Amino acid sequence: MLQAMMADCIRRHGLLQPGRHVIVALSGGADSVALLQALVAEGYDCVAAHCNFHLRGEESMRDAAHCVDICHRIGVDLCMRDFDVPARMRLTGESVEMACRSLRYEWFDSLLDRERAQAIAVGHHREDNVETFMLNLLRGTGPQGLCGMRVRNGYVVRPLLECSRAQIEAYLHERGLGFVVDSTNASNDFKRNRLRNVVIPMLDEQFAGASEAIERSMANVADSMALYRELVDERAEHYRQGSDILLADMARNETNARMLLYEMLHNSEGFSMSAVADMLRSPDGSGRRFVSAGGHVRELHRGVLSAVSPQPQRQESDCYSVDLSRDILTPLHITVERLPISSFSPERNPAVMYLDAAILDATPAPQLRHWRRGDRIEPYGMKGSRLVSDLFSDAGYSALQKRNTFLLSQADKVLWVCGLRASRHFAVGPGTKEYLRLEIKKHNIT
Repeated sequence: MLQAMMADCIRRHGLLQPGRHVIVALSGGADSVALLQALVAEGYDCVAAHCNFHLRGEESMRDAAHCVDICHRIGVDLCMRDFDVPARMRLTGESVEMACRSLRYEWFDSLLDRERAQAIAVGHHREDNVETFMLNLLRGTGPQGLCGMRVRNGYVVRPLLECSRAQIEAYLHERGLGFVVDSTNASNDFKRNRLRNVVIPMLDEQFAGASEAIERSMANVADSMALYRELVDERAEHYRQGSDILLADMARNETNARMLLYEMLHNSEGFSMSAVADMLRSPDGSGRRFVSAGGHVRELHRGVLSAVSPQPQRQESDCYSVDLSRDILTPLHITVERLPISSFSPERNPAVMYLDAAILDATPAPQLRHWRRGDRIEPYGMKGSRLVSDLFSDAGYSALQKRNTFLLSQADKVLWVCGLRASRHFAVGPGTKEYLRLEIKKHNIT
């Protein structure tokens, strides 16, 4: 029955094609041994892969020896790899579980290429899926987590996901194949083990058929999710403008804007529910920046949530000394002309500014640098000072424009918010004999 159920699952979901290699993850436990035997019996060209993490002393060596014996009996090639898990943990800071998972799948990736295999087959079964459902439920998952594991996740396939542990053990008994048992499975120090050993058996005892009911619920949720995804995609198109999202419109029109935005951003960019809630606190705002755990960046400007390329954090020390006696080539291309006051005829051009030539004798030399929070300018023609950030707001600058705007400064004085506003320092006046005309020719984004 197990072999027929597996074959039906492979056919219905299009998991594997005949004639191409399949890598079977073989631990030596019942599920992986049954999977290997059933696939070979169905005519698939299998290569077994065993990871030895050396975390259980002699038991780890026992598992490896059993895998060698099983592959010899079934008649398949076995690839084995020894791993140094503590070294990986020191290098990455991962937990034991995550370090093992990372090492395992990095090796599987290389095996896929080397063997030109179509998939990695793993032995997860029905009870594993029920445990996953319960773990996700206890973590407060969304609808996707309540679907449990999928029969296919990229190149990983789970042909036994609809089979029970009892069916697996009966199949092995019929064929005279033994299996090893991981002694740590009996320990209830891990959440999954407590569910497997205590909670789920108690549910089955108190509520007959509880596991089967949970499995049916997962299938129902998965079917609902397929329809849900179609509806989400349909609603999302109302608020997409290229890669931008019309956040303010969504907040006004959608009663479930939080879930819609989460579905638009979580899978593709890794934004969490809390990040999405933060975005929606001021959906009409500007100048807000959000970074996901996966490194994706979104910026909000006048109600539009834009995707931007991640940029390294700017350092306060990032600045460029400039010589105003000649053209400036970096970080902006600015032409500099030294002219007699008799030719002075100012023009209204935000890319042009004028300075008294006395600036050439000032110390320290002027600098070009990016805007910093708290910067103030004393604008030409006005009394007092203003925050540069207020000038940005008045001009409707986006967060990206703010980040890429340069200031020309001298000592602690801002002389020019380049392309926007000049200060009254070193301004052309009655005592000016020569002046400098500066014009931005090209704004290099740095």
